Amino acid sequence: MLPKLITLLIMAFAIAMDAFSVALGIGTYKLRIRQIFYIGLTVGLFHMILPLVGIFAGHLLSETFGQISAYVGGALLICIGLQMVIACFLNGKSSVPLPVGWGLLLFSLIISLDSFSAGLSLGMFGVRAAATVICFGIVATFLTWSGLVIGRKFQNLLGVYGELLGGFILVIFGLKLLLPL
Repeated sequence: MLPKLITLLIMAFAIAMDAFSVALGIGTYKLRIRQIFYIGLTVGLFHMILPLVGIFAGHLLSETFGQISAYVGGALLICIGLQMVIACFLNGKSSVPLPVGWGLLLFSLIISLDSFSAGLSLGMFGVRAAATVICFGIVATFLTWSGLVIGRKFQNLLGVYGELLGGFILVIFGLKLLLPL
């Protein structure tokens, strides 16, 4: 049982690293602690729901669908990152939606798409759904909080260049999803 739990935690950490990376970029916005709290919880919740759906659908869907979701997520991250970079040059007139309300749900969905793909794979191997989604959710929540807080600290140090850096981080991560190496 313990080796399986350790394996699940390692997989959850690997899956949630994208949430950490993207949260670094989003954290460069001037987010309040309350926003950071809700963003982390929402991302964690999506990292529980999507793999659960993936596990149940694992034997029904092909690997191609998982790859398509990575492409869609990558393209959306590039768009958000480019909007952040462009906003830096528009004298602080940001047109980028912050992760609040519907933007928070879209943001959480985008960075949780890979957990759906992982769920598809895990569903084919018959893993325990409850243990998997709990591990994925907890790890994603804490890594998202960490990324947002670290990004917030960098924003305070870098000023407007912090938002520019955050935009570049999102673009690079989006490219990574589109062009797996």
